[in-house]
Amino acid sequence: MTSLPGSITSPVLTDPSTQEAVRFLGGLVHLRARAADTAGAYALLEHEGERGYMSPLHLHESDEETFLVLNGCLRVEVGNEVRSVGAGGLALLPRGLAHGFVVTSSTARFLTLHTPGGGFDAFVAEVGVPFEADGPPSVAPDPAELTRIAAAHGIQIVGPPLLP
Repeated sequence: MTSLPGSITSPVLTDPSTQEAVRFLGGLVHLRARAADTAGAYALLEHEGERGYMSPLHLHESDEETFLVLNGCLRVEVGNEVRSVGAGGLALLPRGLAHGFVVTSSTARFLTLHTPGGGFDAFVAEVGVPFEADGPPSVAPDPAELTRIAAAHGIQIVGPPLLP
C-alpha cells in the first residue's frame, strides 16, 4: 500500500478525556483532532462562546478554514461580505482572504475545520489556557504578542476584533 503525504495510515480514536480543551480569546475550544492526529491533513476544533466571542480580522497563509455552526448564530465577515450564519450554516473561507467572526446570539457552538492542519490548532494550543471547569476565564495576550504568536503559525492579524 502506498502512502500519500498527509494521508492517514492508522486509526485515531479519541474521547473528551484525551482531547485538549482550552480557554481561548473569551471562548472554550476543544481540540477534537490535531494535525498530529491526521498526518497534517486537517485539524478539527469545537468552539463554544457567549455573545461577543470573536476573532480579530485575520488571514491564514496556508490553510482553508471552514465553519459549521451547530447552534446559535455568528456574523462572519470575509472580504467585502458580511453574512449571518445560523445553526446548520457553513462558511468556507479560502486561505489568504481576510476574515473574522463574532457570536451574535446569546451563545453559540460551532466547528472549525482547518485544511491542512498544523497552523491554527497549534496557535490555539499555544495561546489558550488549559480548561478547568471552575477556573478563571482566559485573558488574551496583548495585541502585539498575539500578532507575534499568530505570525509564527502562519496567521496574519490584519485588523481589530469585530464588534458584536
